[in-house]
Amino acid sequence: MFLLRSAFWLTLAFLVIRPGIGADVSDSAATLSRDAMARGSQFISAQIEAIECNDIQCYGGKALASAALAASPQVGSPMHAQPTPKVVPLPRPRPDHAG
Repeated sequence: MFLLRSAFWLTLAFLVIRPGIGADVSDSAATLSRDAMARGSQFISAQIEAIECNDIQCYGGKALASAALAASPQVGSPMHAQPTPKVVPLPRPRPDHAG
C-alpha cells in the first residue's frame, strides 16, 4: 500500500512540475482575468446605456462613465517603462591599478 501511494503522489508531482508540457497556469490565469474584465466592462457599458436621461448632466455623466470604461488599462500591464537590462556584470571587475 505504501508503494502504491508513493507512486501515485510521485506521478502527480511529476505531472504538475514537469517543464514545457501541460497547461501553463500563469497564461491561463492571465487569459481568464482578461476575459472576465472584458465581460464586466461590457456588462457595465450595457447598464449605463440603459439609463434614460432627460437633462444635460445625465448625458455628461453617461459620456464620462463610458469614456472611463473604454480607456481603462489592461490588467497586468506595467504602469511605467521597464528599466533596460544592464550590460555590465555586477560586481564590476577591479581595475588593474587597484591591486
